Amino acid sequence: MAKIDDVARLAGVSKGTVSNVFSQKRPTSKEVTERVLKASKELNYVPNHIARSLVTKKTMAIGLTIPHGNFFFSAFHNQFINGVVLEASRFGYRVLLDMLPVLEVKTPSLASYPIDGAIVLGPTEEDERIRLLHFNGIPFVTVGKIFNAQVKEAPTVNNDNARIVHDICDYLIARGHKNLMFLNATKGTTVSMERRTAFMEALAKHRLVMRDSMHHYKPHTQSDHYLHYGYAETIRVIRESGEKVTAIIADDDRAAFNAMNAIKDLGLRIPEDISLFVICGDLSMMHQTMPPLTGMDLQPSELGAQSVKLLMHMLGISNEGDYPDHLIIESKIVEGASCSSIEGEWQG
Repeated sequence: MAKIDDVARLAGVSKGTVSNVFSQKRPTSKEVTERVLKASKELNYVPNHIARSLVTKKTMAIGLTIPHGNFFFSAFHNQFINGVVLEASRFGYRVLLDMLPVLEVKTPSLASYPIDGAIVLGPTEEDERIRLLHFNGIPFVTVGKIFNAQVKEAPTVNNDNARIVHDICDYLIARGHKNLMFLNATKGTTVSMERRTAFMEALAKHRLVMRDSMHHYKPHTQSDHYLHYGYAETIRVIRESGEKVTAIIADDDRAAFNAMNAIKDLGLRIPEDISLFVICGDLSMMHQTMPPLTGMDLQPSELGAQSVKLLMHMLGISNEGDYPDHLIIESKIVEGASCSSIEGEWQG
């Protein structure tokens, strides 16, 4: 069986250079990389990940914990995971995808996984994943704000959720909308808590009051209603409660599509009767709907990549110098055709 020494000898480079080519921890010229890969192919050499772990005293793996239910990942999840995996591979790390039933972490197995660190997506209030990682001294980064009483400070990568909601409300209210319905994220998640507070603040800034009937939380991922969230809520508010709704803000594209179906079944039109704005939408799908959806670009791939970079900095793997403990990824409004201004009596 060929060894790294054999590859280095055949390629005419040092063992360190061969290691760099496979780990990608340091840049290597295209010419040298091709020589190493050619030599490796001729010798049938395969890097021994386990052996390297024994030398470095690291598992060369990080954990990515994602709450889940009986559903496929959304476009946001897929793009986020893609960003994590690609960036981790740049540092020679594997990613252990750990799908945990939300709010149902019942054993300490998470903290005993063979990982050097972890990325926690979608933290909840008093998140058990965060408690276990903190208690066992495993470095971690959260994608979202932490609301754990025992964890006062921890590195985070996040969107500015409060700013996002303010921007959306300002955008809609500037177009004459005063009756905004909000299909928020799951209750108990830190993102939904930040959004609700921001929603109330944004309305108050324009001298509007949030009515409880106009704000809703997504069901937990284990709920049978999860996949249909947005449909019944829209029907109930408009048809049964008689609320005047001129615009709906949906947490993600699934909720937005369900709201679109409800609006259609009510005999109403988008955007002529009701405007629709999606927060976590699939940019490619948003432009294929009729009408194309207006939404936010949260840059999920960048969220994933930056969370890995921050974790690598904590682990002492990255030599990119100073790195902030709290990083905000910019977001921006991407206009489609699902939001319009209100004419006549509804003009604000």
